[in-house]
Amino acid sequence: MGKIIAIANQKGGVGKTTTSVNLAASLGALEKKVLLIDADPQANASSGLGIDVDAVEIGSYQVLEHTKSAKEAIVASNAPNVDVIPAHIDLVAIEIELVDKDDREYMLKKAISELKSEYDYILIDCAPSLGLLTLNALTASDAVIIPIQCEYFALEGLGKLLNTIKSVQKIHNEALDIEGLLLTMFDSRLRLSNQVVEEVQKHFSDMVFDTIIQRNVRLGEAPSYGESIINYDVSSKGAANYLSLAKELIKKNEL
Repeated sequence: MGKIIAIANQKGGVGKTTTSVNLAASLGALEKKVLLIDADPQANASSGLGIDVDAVEIGSYQVLEHTKSAKEAIVASNAPNVDVIPAHIDLVAIEIELVDKDDREYMLKKAISELKSEYDYILIDCAPSLGLLTLNALTASDAVIIPIQCEYFALEGLGKLLNTIKSVQKIHNEALDIEGLLLTMFDSRLRLSNQVVEEVQKHFSDMVFDTIIQRNVRLGEAPSYGESIINYDVSSKGAANYLSLAKELIKKNEL
């Protein structure tokens, strides 16, 4: 049975999509069967795995609307063992369209339940907000990974996200677990980066992944070529970091 993991943080620019794409590709490289669901209207996770977003006819929008099945929306990516349910800019409208629907928080859960047995991991790249899209992702997931940028405002907003997760656990999905906090964009030369790491580890000790994602030029370049870091430059520090994260995740889930 596969594990569904949302990658969420309502702050933009913390490395959510970078993590979704490269963790998926790393798990695929380690011979796990992975599905990445793009639940962000910006559709960067889709284009980051070589999918032409403008040509998407069936994607996460149709899946959430229940006009198409999740199976019909799946496309292969350019990363081995990784499939994608892509997004399109029309996903922006879904929050308004679902507002008066019954069970609106469970639309994604219902749509993807049939896929759970077909993949080892299903990752959901969430939008940078705490709206209905992210709520659907958290309700559908077994666990959540929270990327935290090693910068000044890192912990700001984390409390709000943890409260949202608590209320999702209380009302919609009591089995939702925090898989871990992931420190991203770490620069060992900066005192601030080191302070953030210390602070997060002090407050959230066992919730923090051992792997830290370092700032890496190649990691920033890869999406413009529509490739994961594994395809783009497997010898880079970014690739080593994400492979290490994938191994940590597998080890934790297979214990």
